[in-house]
Amino acid sequence: MSRDRLALEGPEGTLEAALEGDTDNPAMIAIVCHPHPLFGGTMDNKVVTTLARAARDAGAAVLRFNFRGVGNSQGAFSDGIGETEDLIAVHRWLTREFPDRPLWLAGFSFGSFVAARGAEVLAANGQAPKALMLVAPPVHHFDFEGIETAGCPVTVVQGEDDEVVPAEQVFRWAGQTPLTPDLIRFPDSGHFFHGKLVDLKEVAASRLPA
Repeated sequence: MSRDRLALEGPEGTLEAALEGDTDNPAMIAIVCHPHPLFGGTMDNKVVTTLARAARDAGAAVLRFNFRGVGNSQGAFSDGIGETEDLIAVHRWLTREFPDRPLWLAGFSFGSFVAARGAEVLAANGQAPKALMLVAPPVHHFDFEGIETAGCPVTVVQGEDDEVVPAEQVFRWAGQTPLTPDLIRFPDSGHFFHGKLVDLKEVAASRLPA
């Protein structure tokens, strides 16, 4: 299979993935996690691909992947727990392909919960990302309170008019969590950043590892 569309080994079977960017000698590696699988979230979501392009254009090898049960990925939805295992599996593959590169880890909506949990696991294993970006984290629905460290600088991006994730809850959590994130508010922006994707890409590009 070509390197742009991959079938990777995951905990519950094959994981469908897409690799883009510099695959010869990348300056960094990046993984972007997608929104909720039960509400149409896939690795081809526009916010996900926007974040991926920001890293690609900076010389990264970027991996997007479908969580278990999505697209051609095998398995079934696992409420963020199994999806974190999926993330660790694709990270293992990516670091074998491109060792000793700094990692930028990002996630959108449900994917931000998986990315945050994954960052904590990687940090505990001595493989912390160099930077973590959480876009529209659904703190009202998932246990972000239980995530105490990412081992790296954290950026939270939140639309002020988000119709899915209550923005004020995100702002309150961001001010209290031990992750101590840098909070970036997007005025007049809903959950999917319609009309704001160019701005989102610029913000993501500014938060990549140096």
